[in-house]
Formats: sequence, C-alpha cells, structure tokens
Amino acid sequence: MKNKSIVVAFITILLLTTAFSGCLGDDSSEDSLGSLVIAYEIKENFDNVDDNPQMFADYLSEKLNYDVSIFSVDSEGAMVEALRFGNADIALMDAGAAWVGWQQYDLGVLAADMNVDGRTYYNANALVRSGSDIADAYLDDNPFSDPFALLSGKTSCHTGWLKSVGMLLPMGFLIGHGYANVIGDPNDVETIRNTIHSFFDSNSSIPDTGTPYYGYSGALKCLSEGIGDVAFVEENSVQILCDNEIDSDNKDWCLDINEYISLPAFGKSPSHPVMYNPNIMDTTLASKITDVMVGMSSDSSATIILENILNTPGFIATNTTEHLDSYSSLISNIPGISAYYDDKFALNTSISSILDKISIAYDITDMSNDFNNNPQLLADFLSEKLEIDVDIYPVNSQAELLNSLTQGYAEISFVESSLAWVGWKQYDLAVMAAVEADDGTTFSNTLAWVNSESPMALAHLDEDISTDPFRLLEGTTSCHNSWLDTESMLLPMGYLIANDYLQIPDNSDDIESLRNLIYNFFNSNSSIPESEDIYFSDLGALRCFSEGSGEVVFLEESVINYYCDNNLESVNRDWCLEIDEYVSLPSLSPNPTDSIIYNPNLLDIQTRTAILNALILLNYEMYLENYSTRGSTYTGCYDISIHVIDEDSPRNACGSEIMTNVLNTSGVVRATSQEHLGTYSEYISNIPGISSYYSEIYGNL
Repeated sequence: MKNKSIVVAFITILLLTTAFSGCLGDDSSEDSLGSLVIAYEIKENFDNVDDNPQMFADYLSEKLNYDVSIFSVDSEGAMVEALRFGNADIALMDAGAAWVGWQQYDLGVLAADMNVDGRTYYNANALVRSGSDIADAYLDDNPFSDPFALLSGKTSCHTGWLKSVGMLLPMGFLIGHGYANVIGDPNDVETIRNTIHSFFDSNSSIPDTGTPYYGYSGALKCLSEGIGDVAFVEENSVQILCDNEIDSDNKDWCLDINEYISLPAFGKSPSHPVMYNPNIMDTTLASKITDVMVGMSSDSSATIILENILNTPGFIATNTTEHLDSYSSLISNIPGISAYYDDKFALNTSISSILDKISIAYDITDMSNDFNNNPQLLADFLSEKLEIDVDIYPVNSQAELLNSLTQGYAEISFVESSLAWVGWKQYDLAVMAAVEADDGTTFSNTLAWVNSESPMALAHLDEDISTDPFRLLEGTTSCHNSWLDTESMLLPMGYLIANDYLQIPDNSDDIESLRNLIYNFFNSNSSIPESEDIYFSDLGALRCFSEGSGEVVFLEESVINYYCDNNLESVNRDWCLEIDEYVSLPSLSPNPTDSIIYNPNLLDIQTRTAILNALILLNYEMYLENYSTRGSTYTGCYDISIHVIDEDSPRNACGSEIMTNVLNTSGVVRATSQEHLGTYSEYISNIPGISSYYSEIYGNL
C-alpha cells in the first residue's frame, strides 16, 4: 500500500518574459541563468529543516544552472491553472489532478515517482472469500463463467466515497465493461451512489472517515467479518494487514490468508506524475529536467530530498499515455467525474462526450408495411428526448445486427435472448435494458410438463424432498418442439447437465452430440421433429405429449393454457387432455425477454446513459381516448411524469403505442447482462458445441 504524505509538491517553471527569451537566445551571455519556479503547497510550519522544499529548489538550481525558487500555492486547482496559462510548466501532482490537466488542457507527463517496489503504479483488486460463487467462477476453466458478472447483487465493501482504488476504479471498470448501468444523471457524480446500490446490494458499504470500515483496512475488515461479499482494495492489502509472520501484528479480524481470493486486477492507480505544458515548454528543457529527476535516486546528496520532501525512492521517465491512459479509461466512465473535479479544483470548464447522432440497428427482413410498426417511430421519440439525430440502421440478418454493434455502425439494437447471449459472451457486447413480457416480468419460465398420474407428477406433489421428479425423467420419452429450440431443448438439457442428471462425454464438443445425449438420457423414441412433422412447433410438441407419444414435454408456461384451456371447448384442440391432467414440474430456467444491447467499448458513458434514460421515458407516456376529468374530455398522449396531455402529436408517436406496436412490450426496464442473462447463460453454456454452433450461424464477425 503506497504510504505517501498528503503534502503534494508542485514543481513549477515560470517562463520569463521578453527578457528571459533574450537570455536564452543570447550566445554571448553564457553565464546568464534562466529562472525556474517550483510551485509547492506550503504548510503553515516547517519546523524541520530537512522538510523545507527550498532544498529541492536548490538542488534543481545546481543541476540545471537555473535560478530556482519556491512559489506557494494553496490548492491543486491553482497548480493546474498555473500550467494551463503558462505560469508553470511542470508539476508533481496527484493522479486525479493530472488526469484533469491532461483531459482538459492537454498537459503532459515527463516522469512519475516510484513506489517502494520501484513501480509507478499499484494494482486495484477485488477480494472475495474462497468458496464463494465468485471465487469458484474465477478459479474454474469455464470460459463462460465470469467472476465480475457475478458481483451483481452482492454486497460490496468500498474504502470510502470517491476513493480511487476503493470506488472510482472498480466502478469505472464495471460501468465501462457493461456490467453496470449508470442510474441517474450522467453529469452528476452523486449518481455513482445510486449506481453502486443498483448493481450491488443496497446494503453495500460506502463508509465515512472515522467509521470502522473506512480505508483499505476497513474494506478488508468488512469482507472478513462477513458484512460484504467483495472488497475493493490495493493489491497488497492482505499481505500488509493479515500475512505477518508474528500473529500479533495481524488485525484481530483477519481470516486465514488462504480465505482471501484476489480477482484479476481491474485497474492501475498511477503514482504522482510530473506534469508539464507541452505547448509552452521547450522540449530540450523538459528533457533536462526529466534527466535530473531520474538521476536523483543514484545521487546520495538527493537522498534527504527524496525521503523527506518528495516521499519517494525516485523517479522514472515516462509519458502521458503510458502513465495515465489506463487510469483514464476507467475514471472517465464515472458519471459527473469531470464536473466533480472542475468543482474540486475550482475549474470552470467541463468535458462532454455526447454524440451528435446515434443509430439503432434493426432487422428489416420481417418489418411490417404498417407505419405504426415502423422502428423510425422509436428513433423519432429518442431524437426528441435526446435532442440529437437518431436514425435506423437497416440490416438483413441477425448476424448483421451483431456486426453493426461490434463495428460501430450502430449504437444499440433490440435482440432476442440467444443473440444477446452470443453478443455478451463472444463479442463483448452488453445489455442496457430489457423489454417486459405481458405479465410485467422480463422472462418466461421453461417448464417440464408431465401427466398427473405419472411417477414424476407423484414425486413432485408428495411433499417428500427425497423424491426427485427430474431424476425419474431418465428413460422416459420426451417431446421437443424442434431441433435446438431454446425453451424446448437447449434450456431443459442445459438444466439437466448443470444439475448432474446427465454427464457429457469428454469428447462431446459438437452440437450434434446433443441428439445422442437426449436419446441416451431419455430414450431413442423421443421426438425431435422436423418442420414438416405433425409434432413440430409448440403445438406439435404438446400434441405429442397429449396423444401419449411422449411422457414429458418441455414448453413455456403459457402454452398449455393457450391451446387447451379455453372457455369454449370447441376452441381447444381435439387431442387436448383435461387441463388438470397437465402437471408442471418446478421451473427449469427463465428464458429472458428481448434485450437492448450496445458495445461498451465504443459507446461513451454519457451517451449510453442518456439513451437508457430516454428509453425509460417510453414507460411514462400512455395514449388516452375521450378521457374525462374535471368536466373536460381529452384525447392524446398523457405524460404521467408531468401530468400533461399532448393532443396534437399523432397517436403512433406516443410512448405506449411505440412499445406496443414497435417493441411488442408493455414496458422497458433497466438491466445488465448478468442480471438479465445470467441464469440463462448458466444453463445454455452447458450445451456441448453451443459456442461453435452460434459462431457458424452468426458468422465470423
């Protein structure tokens, strides 16, 4: 853990005016000196002469042959502004201030101070307990198990509010890689609190100074005492706090060292960089200053300066991209971070990364001629809410939908569950939101249906936990609606494999081996129909079961009621059984509704959050006809959030109509990949050869 003084040194080179330029350019004045000024945050008292920053100034003066003096500053903001306006040209500052200087004023890095281990950064890690599902997912060899996705819904332990390693870097990583959505205003840093409590559990620890779980020690204590499921700390926190040779040196709450599992580092926290203004400083002078600072570690006369004033064993030459780029890629994902730093450093500018146009990828192969169903209505709705151009990017296949996002031709797309899963697991796309089913959920249950008199039904209904109805499915005849259908085949078989009802042979890595798995677990008479067979489709599979050709059928929960439980018996199929003869076993797996997906590597955080917020606004508009209130009658689009009726816009432009006609849903809800697809993925990834199969279907993007 880097133990640095909070005293931040600022080395400032004050450019001379016209006279200074003349001195530099006058070859006859070889003994003339340039003037350099070190900006330094001076404390009230310097009782120890060894702590006096003038020692550093004198050292630079000797090595550079410049007149070097100390310039007192009172904040990091003043330091950044000094570089910005040319009153200073280099500075040793905190990474956060350096990032602002780089992003907003094009400041650069000359060098960076070293930690005790000689590096110019330290890794930020997530720690979990051994034996947890997160640890197991990290340690297994399954390419589809993602430990970071499993952090969703867990209780997190942070080191404090807006701490780099304990909050900003992990949340920047989770948001940036599409694990978490920004909940709220993307320009307000307070939004990160809502984002944490939405992605993790609402009881997650964001401690204040002086509370038991504050800081690195507090976050690790939070995990160790079972308050949280994951702690975000610096890479050697466990070694420092809990892995000492003398037990009395360990914290009393420490677990055995093997109880802590560190996930792969998700980010690097940079050391203090030496910043400069490349638009002002001469490159030759910048190089000389860098050489002097790098050479301090091998100069015995500089030892006291390094230890007592600069609090580092030395400096390493580096550049802006090398030192800050990785940090920037994460920190810039934090909502409102630029505005927060502007306020903290008393700066008055901000960065906006909102696009001026977005595109929605849409498969037009099945598009209706009815304009009420035209996706352009959705594009127009979003355009109005976002105040930017939104258009439809037409494609002719599911493969093109994925390609449009991976290549950046479109920003978002609406896709069904299997395509969303492929995009998530194989092409690093992420879920932004999900559409609701008719019952308001974002999934449908996949069920195994058996006859009420069967051994499976009796085992299910006998209230004896020792009788397992799924175990009794072995050897029965199964009815599926088609080859590789998600609800009728992939999810049921994935469930049976995941729960050890059947084993996959070691050499089964081809999707065709699934057919043998079905015949071997059930029996060779099981129905896997082709499109021309009478038992094809949901209707055919239900007929297969109802006519006694099979003993179990796998269907979505509403299918039987739809075909065989109508009030008018003439509407029911003539082969339907009495409705109470159909018994469903416990749910196998939820099949997710359609997802709204995007590419987190290409779509910036502000734009993506703005799109998500606009999509949610669809829920707040409903079309009313002849609605009477307070003696007046209205027809139009009613916005329930502001209680206003728009009587002028066409009906098909209203949010409720767009959801019904274009998206075939009653609502849109925020979601993440793990949240919406996690359980589905757990089962579907068990199917042998499924990854290769989907790759062939959707092409090599």
